[in-house]
Amino acid sequence: MSAPAEPARIELRLRELAQLFNSMDPSPFVDRDLDRDAEEFIHGWAREHPADREFELVVYLAVAPPADRAAGTENAVHRYFASRAEVKGRELKALLRRGRISLLAGLLFLGGCYLLSLLVAHLGLGAFSVVGREGLAIVGWVAMWRPLEIFLYDWWPVREEQTMFLRLARMSVRLVPPAA
Repeated sequence: MSAPAEPARIELRLRELAQLFNSMDPSPFVDRDLDRDAEEFIHGWAREHPADREFELVVYLAVAPPADRAAGTENAVHRYFASRAEVKGRELKALLRRGRISLLAGLLFLGGCYLLSLLVAHLGLGAFSVVGREGLAIVGWVAMWRPLEIFLYDWWPVREEQTMFLRLARMSVRLVPPAA
């Protein structure tokens, strides 16, 4: 049995700990959102690492943070990424619900087009009958485009983002104060 892989390290250099968080967010420190640039940096580096490794965020600081802020940093980072994963989960659920509704509408429309094509064939209007039947078949299948797109392609990038945020919500956070 092999030892667990070393965590993938994401290093961030800041002047002070406050730069990690959104300065406009009035929430208490532990509930504060990460700064958009910091989140993009962390998320971008996380995508570069293999999917089977956990993460470690190492924040190098030029100014030593207050002890209470330093102690709550890991919890704040965990909460932030857990809430982002939750948002992605709701987004995925809404997308799949939209896909089911679109699929039902598409199938009903496709069925209607098929019935109309049978009617056109029954009327037997020569060349117009063939063009009408083929046109209705094409229109019916075009109506199925969006549901198929949702169920074949659109859901997995959202799920991938949710999984990434869940991984980031588990990462260890280490603050490295300036050398004395």
